[in-house]
Amino acid sequence: MFKRVAFQSYTSVTGNLARNAGCRRLASTKTLEETLREVIPPKQEQLKKLKAEHAQTVVGDVKVENIIGGMRGIKAMLWEASVLDPVEGIRFHGMSIPECREVLPPAPGGKEMTPESMLWLLMTGKVPTPQQSQQLSAELAEKGELPSFVEKLVDSFPKTLHPMTQLSMGVAALNHDSAFQAAYERGIKKTEYWAPTLEDCINLVAKLPSLAARIYRNVYYPDRPLAPIDKNLDLTGNYSNMLGFGNNENMTEYLRLYIALHGDHEGGNASAHTSHLVGSTLADPYLAYSAALNALAGPLHGLANQEVLRWQIAMQKEIGDTITHDNIKEYLWGTLKSGRVVPGYGHGVLRNPDPRFVALQDFCKTRPDLQASPTIQLVQQTAEVAPEVLKEHGKNPYPNVDAASGCVLYHYGLTEFKYYTVIFGVSRALGAVTQLVWARALGLPIERPKSYSMDALEKLIKN
Repeated sequence: MFKRVAFQSYTSVTGNLARNAGCRRLASTKTLEETLREVIPPKQEQLKKLKAEHAQTVVGDVKVENIIGGMRGIKAMLWEASVLDPVEGIRFHGMSIPECREVLPPAPGGKEMTPESMLWLLMTGKVPTPQQSQQLSAELAEKGELPSFVEKLVDSFPKTLHPMTQLSMGVAALNHDSAFQAAYERGIKKTEYWAPTLEDCINLVAKLPSLAARIYRNVYYPDRPLAPIDKNLDLTGNYSNMLGFGNNENMTEYLRLYIALHGDHEGGNASAHTSHLVGSTLADPYLAYSAALNALAGPLHGLANQEVLRWQIAMQKEIGDTITHDNIKEYLWGTLKSGRVVPGYGHGVLRNPDPRFVALQDFCKTRPDLQASPTIQLVQQTAEVAPEVLKEHGKNPYPNVDAASGCVLYHYGLTEFKYYTVIFGVSRALGAVTQLVWARALGLPIERPKSYSMDALEKLIKN
């Protein structure tokens, strides 16, 4: 009897609780968004207070400002191929950009270093001979055709789908034929992981121009036939040819320089870091680099060069034909006072002009057609005026590579802004695949940093 009464009392109580809870739920009609609008402002204030009062407080081994500031500046990643110095800029295995341009082999008949020679340097730390570079070009051309199912997949995409989305999806689909994935499923020693990873990486670099050119054709020139891969051309020679610029040697040379220069910029930038992070899970190189392309597609990363060009064209329209330092200065101040940034200036690490920007400017100075271009002239004059204005405004005043890169493409007739980041994506693979190979060769572990909530941070700060 006692147990029965107790049971009845329990069910009676729980029934009442359930009914009351149901009434409360029915009484509240707030949506998820409305509820978030209530809880977000206090959290924003909490973060603001952490920044204002505890930015320099050390928690564990790092400052609070590093934890809440995108981990900027934390030295916590091994990246073999390149190191970015705030003053000197990027160095590839210790070599500066001018040194690379001097010693890395060009394509036959060309003058600029090729992406193949840069890839060889990044992978090995050694300067290839012309024969080694040309041998790699031949291997890439041999492996450059897309599987038919990837062609059909890309051809099925709507023209309105962003080219970077198409590139990422196409790269991910290539993992159907991943040598690493097949070897892992078969069973392979960890010490040998690097070999099938290298095979995938070479195949990926080889197929990127075909994939990128097919996307360009489909989106912008659907009636234009795609040129077949010429086994006698280097990687960029074929890419330029498939894009429809094969008869413009200056454009082809510019693409060689562009792709080689953008190939690697140490490991902390968003796309490189993403590739390394995903690769650290033992995902194959196609999946890792597909993820990197999604990071590259963000406006704070790879889309910067198209933003520069939009800004430059808008300035040209407003200023008109008479371009002076004074009216450039006035336009710069107008941009800053409106709350916008000046695209192409400032960098998260660099505290001097970007050596890649200098290299592209040097390229322009050797070609009369570029020197006569109003767009290129405006880039050069802006670089003369902007640092003084930006210093006065308290900003990082130096131009980065984006201040010039897209404008040269525009001059040569590749005027489709949305496509520019695809070329960047073809390039950035050089450093990403190098890291993937070396991460497997060195047996680097899965990346797994520790995170905190703001409440947890405050508790640590108190203690």
